[in-house]
Formats: sequence, structure tokens, C-alpha cells
Amino acid sequence: MTSLPNVAVIGFPGSNGDHDAVHSLNIDVGVDATLVDYRETSLDGFDAVVLPGGFAYGDALRCGAIARFAPIMTPLKQFAKGGGSVLGICNGFQVLTEAHLLPGALLRNKTLRFHCFPCRIGIVSTKSPWLSQCKEGETLTLPVAHGEGAYFVDDQTLATLERNGQVALRYVESGEGEGAAEVNRNGSVAAIAGITNANGNVLGLMPHPERATNQLVGGIDGLRILSSLLDRGKAKSKAS
Repeated sequence: MTSLPNVAVIGFPGSNGDHDAVHSLNIDVGVDATLVDYRETSLDGFDAVVLPGGFAYGDALRCGAIARFAPIMTPLKQFAKGGGSVLGICNGFQVLTEAHLLPGALLRNKTLRFHCFPCRIGIVSTKSPWLSQCKEGETLTLPVAHGEGAYFVDDQTLATLERNGQVALRYVESGEGEGAAEVNRNGSVAAIAGITNANGNVLGLMPHPERATNQLVGGIDGLRILSSLLDRGKAKSKAS
């Protein structure tokens, strides 16, 4: 019998994607997801952690700048350092960069407008266990909802990310998986939509896979990412 992984979804003041994530994980993916308060100081018993979208602490100062100091971030850093699987979605991605769990920063969209529409996302690298059910070169359609989604790193860091296979996702025009500047509407460097840390266990992305797990809300491509948790459930069962 497969043992279902336990997933923590961190709720910060101002998060608005936390309940979406819990619902999609519990109902559509079929794993055990629990909403965990930002004031908690332990992540014991969890197999994976999701930092959801929203406006943590109202995006005061800048996105994720205050959330990085929340009590839950201390055990989260230890969890990630120990190889635990961490997924940061939209604002969660911003928090991970502010906490230096991922390189780079998310800047204001070049349009200076809030973006809320479906995007074609190309899979560049499957280094992350979160992408175990995806194939390099294929595309997914996922919604975005952000005002500060322009990923930025300097040229040297970008070269390192490319060399190490840490660029996980790009905004693309077709199903060929090639970055296309004309569809990179927020102005991200190299059309980057998602990256990993050096080990691949921490993934941050601006699109929302948790809002694309049911045909009733417009698509199920998000399951290709979130259902990777089921692979870890099978591995957990074999180990036990």
C-alpha cells in the first residue's frame, strides 16, 4: 500500500493561495496537505513544503522581504538544507529568493501592470523532483497572477544557473520549449519562469500549478508538477 506524503502549506498573513494549494493537493492530487501557521517553529513529520501565492505581509517593503523573518522560516531553511522538497509558488518564490534559498530576485513586471492570464510554460530541466512527471522540451499551460514576476540575476549567475541545469521553466510561444521574448510579458531574464537551487530540491516558479488541477477551473496541467508528490509516496512505501 502506498504511503501518502505529508505536505505542509505555509500560511503567511496576506497569503491568498494557501487554501487553493491545500484543496488541490488534498482533493485533486490525493496527498495529505495541512495548512501550517507562519508562527510555527517545527516542520517535523512533513515530507514536503509548499510556500503559496499571495501578498505575504501585504508585500510591504518588497515582496517576501518581511516573510523571510517569520518563525517558520528557520525550520524551513533546515528542512531545505537537509534535502527536503520545497516548492515556492509566485509569492512563495519571492519569499525563497528573499530568504536566499534561491538565487536572484523578482522585480516589477516590465508592463507595470498586474498579470493574470494563462501562459505556455516550457520544461527546460527535470532536475527537480517536483518535475519528475515532466519531460524536457514539453509545454504546460498554467495561469499567472503577479505584479512582480520579472526574474532577475546578473549575467554571471545566469550562466551558472544554465550550466547547472537550474533553469527549470521558461515562458514559451510554442510546444518546442524554446524561450520567446514576445511572450515573456513580465520581462524575466532569459524568459525564466522557474528555477531550482543547486541540489534541485527547492523549486520556485511564478505560474500557479495549484490553480490548474481540475478541468472545472480550466485545465489540469498543474497536476504534472504537483502529482510528483505521489512518486515520493511510492518511494516512501518501498523504504518502509
